[in-house]
Amino acid sequence: MNNIVINTKLGNIEYNSIGKGTAIVFVHGGHSSCNETLCHKGFDLDKYQLITPSRPGYGNTPLENNQTPKQAADLIIELINHLSLGKIVVYGISAGGLTAIEIASNYPNKVSKLILASAISKKWLDENDKIYKTAKKMFNPRMEKFVWGMVKFFSQIFPNTIANSFYPQFSSSSKHKLKKSDVQELLSTMKHYNSKTGFLNDIDQNINHGTIAKIKCPTLIIHSKNDSSVPFEHALYSNKMIDNSVMVKLNNEWGHLFWIGTDSKKSIEKTIKFIEQ
Repeated sequence: MNNIVINTKLGNIEYNSIGKGTAIVFVHGGHSSCNETLCHKGFDLDKYQLITPSRPGYGNTPLENNQTPKQAADLIIELINHLSLGKIVVYGISAGGLTAIEIASNYPNKVSKLILASAISKKWLDENDKIYKTAKKMFNPRMEKFVWGMVKFFSQIFPNTIANSFYPQFSSSSKHKLKKSDVQELLSTMKHYNSKTGFLNDIDQNINHGTIAKIKCPTLIIHSKNDSSVPFEHALYSNKMIDNSVMVKLNNEWGHLFWIGTDSKKSIEKTIKFIEQ
């Protein structure tokens, strides 16, 4: 996949696109970019065009004047217009949830369906929260390169140790011996991680309550009760606020990262079935 940067009236945006058919726009989570491919699992590239932009502050999409979820949504719509796409499926993941919600809410004529996968749907972290304070220290632009550089370095030497140390960040399921294939999939995903200026922006984001209530398109909310990154209450809130929504509550091994593990196949199949209905 070749990453492309286009210039729009709202600023530059980086993206990549693979496949052909029904257009799905993936709004990636924290620490990620348009290089994210874990969420592409299970999609037939002869049936689906998978488009992944780098959200503002990540990859080669500058933060500049696009700090809010609404501004990020407007920028992604500029990309959609540039690609001359018809209606799209919006697939919001984790910290990308608020931007996905803004797209579906403000551009109903552009969105056929919305998927909120392990997604935040309101203010995520409190400023007095320990996780918030730790994130401010570890993932500021001066530190994040060092942090992720060390993670990637030690992943090559001690892959199981690194995977085991990250597992509780994603899942509240009891720690156990992780399968080699799961460890490889996690580390393959994490090797693309960089926080840049995007993650610190994410943890301060919020949206208006009225925004999510305006969504009319069919919406799938898929979230694990074992998610230790984004509490399940975000899924309950989305389901309550979006009239035309269905919720799939997962009881999976990897919690937040429901694309990993032997039970990931069922979760992915449920998502694709929703798109094809």
